[in-house]
Amino acid sequence: MRVLLVEDDDGVADALVEALRANGHRPSRVRRGADALIAHRDADVVLLDLGLPDQDGLEVLRKLRKIDPVPVLVLTARGDERTVVRGLRLGADDYLVKPVRLAELLARIDAVARRSAARSQEPDDVVRVSDVEIDLQSRQVVVGGREISLTTKEFDVLAVLARRPGTAVSRQQLMDEVWGNAFVAVSRTLDVHLTQLRAKLDRPGLLHTIRGFGYRLGE
Repeated sequence: MRVLLVEDDDGVADALVEALRANGHRPSRVRRGADALIAHRDADVVLLDLGLPDQDGLEVLRKLRKIDPVPVLVLTARGDERTVVRGLRLGADDYLVKPVRLAELLARIDAVARRSAARSQEPDDVVRVSDVEIDLQSRQVVVGGREISLTTKEFDVLAVLARRPGTAVSRQQLMDEVWGNAFVAVSRTLDVHLTQLRAKLDRPGLLHTIRGFGYRLGE
């Protein structure tokens, strides 16, 4: 894959470029956020540091998300919960805190790229995660070859997550899309529907809770 590395530290950048190239990727590197907002056009995946010399990496992410759906994996020393949550809310596909093991980084890059490809190649509105199939048109859910019955709202919640498999979705976005307004919807109602949904799917680990942010379907 063509991997754009946005990193101002020469030592870190050189090591990552070498490792990416050794594992079959085609890396390119820029130091500044302004350069990233140009070079992203030629990338399949972007690795974005947040501590850039010309502007904050979160601001680069915000601008990038307005113009390009390219998968972005934040790779930074900032590991505080507030920054992680903000990065995910701004549209990061994944978030890793330095120092990171090379094997994990490579696996995360591959996973993000696979999810992006799956979203762009799913013309029939059938989402498959493990042995769970979710037909967004017919509103049918099949688990392990057996169809399960969901209430209207349970399916609506699942559908919001299924349209973005592997991507973090905030509680606010879930309530906005299912109930129409996150500020009038009762937060506890969402918790009840998620509890019932998990029980009916009977697939521990399929619906992930992201503390302080929201939920994700699949890995």
